[in-house]
Amino acid sequence: MSFDYEVFALGQCVLDRLGVIPRDPGWDNKQEIAELTEQCGGPAATATVALARWGRKAAFAGVVGDDAAGRAIAADLEKEGVMPLLLERAASESQFAFVAIEQGTGRRKIYWRRATGAAPGADELDWPRARVFLTDGLYRAPSIAAAARADLVVVDAGTLRDGTEAMIPHADVFVASQSFAEAFASDGQPTTALRRLRELGVAVAGVTLGEHGYLASFGETWLERPAHAVDAIDTTGCGDLFHAALVEGALASWPWERTFDFAAWVGAQGATAVGGRAGIPDRADYPGGQR
Repeated sequence: MSFDYEVFALGQCVLDRLGVIPRDPGWDNKQEIAELTEQCGGPAATATVALARWGRKAAFAGVVGDDAAGRAIAADLEKEGVMPLLLERAASESQFAFVAIEQGTGRRKIYWRRATGAAPGADELDWPRARVFLTDGLYRAPSIAAAARADLVVVDAGTLRDGTEAMIPHADVFVASQSFAEAFASDGQPTTALRRLRELGVAVAGVTLGEHGYLASFGETWLERPAHAVDAIDTTGCGDLFHAALVEGALASWPWERTFDFAAWVGAQGATAVGGRAGIPDRADYPGGQR
């Protein structure tokens, strides 16, 4: 089978405004921002940018408005070497987010609004064939349609929503955030969520635990590994880059244990700069690259 791309992703594309603050002032208080920057982001979009920087042929589809933010999102993807298959909705606004980052810890709070235009229809685009399809589950019907045209389907489950949960039967690799896992498990435990994902037929499942590392299960293997240590500045893009690295490992035909370690390392490097994309590392710097 011939493929149009090595990786095709569908999901959120965002214009992020990121503010670094000395502390969270709480409600009904004020806090001066120490640093303010604007960058493009979004889980699936950021993952394709990382993969393009690593030399992969990548495309991304999402919804934007006919506004300055939408034009900035498209231009940034093109600059990064990602084919932007964007659906521009007339008289609508692109997705945006404000991210408040705590100085010294890298912890953040994200306030966001999705694109106001209509979601993609299942057959609105001729979804490209790709070796790997990556989705964050925001758009349920087109994600299911696009998954049927890929060799491997990877799901970035950041938030428990209908679209993300609906991808479980279609996923080969399903890696969830800690908040997703706690909401998904009957007892609120990430280990329970991981076991349930495997019982539901997911071949490779994982849960990211932030500074506490990750859990993963595939075949007869169960991993519980610590995070790679870094001085965290901003954790906004860590999960996005973790999934990019999973895709890279799959494309490189690495064993899953090595792929998860690479993903944890890449995710940790993402925390070393402000913004989801500023900390994308060079793949060649991975200390396990020669193993």
